[in-house]
Amino acid sequence: MSASTRADASRERVLQAALRAIASNGYRGSALAAIAADAGLTTAGLLHHFPSKEHLLVAVLAERDRLDGAQFQLAGFQGLAALDRLAELVQHNAMVPGLVQAYTVLMGESVGEDHPAREWFQDRYPRRRANIAAALRAGIESGEIRCEVDCDAVAAQVIAMMDGLQVQWVLNPDLVDMVAVFANFIAGVRRAIAQ
Repeated sequence: MSASTRADASRERVLQAALRAIASNGYRGSALAAIAADAGLTTAGLLHHFPSKEHLLVAVLAERDRLDGAQFQLAGFQGLAALDRLAELVQHNAMVPGLVQAYTVLMGESVGEDHPAREWFQDRYPRRRANIAAALRAGIESGEIRCEVDCDAVAAQVIAMMDGLQVQWVLNPDLVDMVAVFANFIAGVRRAIAQ
């Protein structure tokens, strides 16, 4: 195994350990030493890959985006098909509860002014809304969606439902069927905006 392959494997172990730690303890409650030990490294070994806890957090957030990027990518999906794609993302997320829990914990913690993930989340929401709204506008242009639909408002509602359901599901997975509830919500949105 080459040095580069070993380094990539170590980095991946650290990211997975950090995801588990954040899901269990939050960002502030996660210690680098414990994450390093879980990954089979020393703290110095972890710091070789991620020079600070903040760098590790950014990498964890980027990993979350990478892991569900293919599912969330709306390129090529427009109109009602984009809504179906989002329902597929929720279905995917139900299969990776640790990742969803880590994301949900970070999202909640990031509302603090001094949290290192605050800027990442502030930048992410406008991009997500814009992507969904653009896909819906393409549906208006193709005649699939009614022209009076406020695509920005629908995009905000869809994201609010997705993230709100995630929180409820993380807290009570046996009581909240995130996939079914979101699919039902999307079906209602489709009926409300379709031509």
